[in-house]
Amino acid sequence: MSTTQPLVLAAELAAAWSDIQAFHQDLPDLASPEALIGESSSACGTRLGFERLLHEAAHGLAAARDIRDTSRAGRYHNRRFLLLASELGLAHPVEPHASSGFSQVTMLKETRDRYAETIERLDLALGAHQEAVAGDGASRAFRGPAARHGSSGGGVRVKAVCGCGRNVRVVPSVLAQASIVCGACQQPFKIA
Repeated sequence: MSTTQPLVLAAELAAAWSDIQAFHQDLPDLASPEALIGESSSACGTRLGFERLLHEAAHGLAAARDIRDTSRAGRYHNRRFLLLASELGLAHPVEPHASSGFSQVTMLKETRDRYAETIERLDLALGAHQEAVAGDGASRAFRGPAARHGSSGGGVRVKAVCGCGRNVRVVPSVLAQASIVCGACQQPFKIA
């Protein structure tokens, strides 16, 4: 796998997040776009894409506004999450899922139209990255940050630190697949 692929994908994720921030000024910065690559979180869905980024943005707004939008270790998405997701242009099921609540949100057509260029750029980067990591012929799904939700995602997360002192929690086997590079200092994260 090319070492530039994670950098390109992380840059596109950060750019897409900035595009969302243009319409939602109180959305905090995305601290680590790299953390979205390769982790799991079944409550939030499995495929990384712009719709998933909007889902994570709803959690970001909840954090910025000090709103508790989930329960059950982050698996159950409540009606407060629904309000934030709706604000970001996501539709939701009428009835909650028994274990994940209203987590399975989908993008409205107006939202898809608003972010059409962003979605196209991100899809190209995701496609290139997926081709690079699927060199063994296996299809791998992108999954999002599970650390916030407390799920293990297939392994115990450990602290990894970059050159400027930022840190992420990562499953060692994920870090062994390819370096995760800090967007601030461009140094790889290493297990502390």
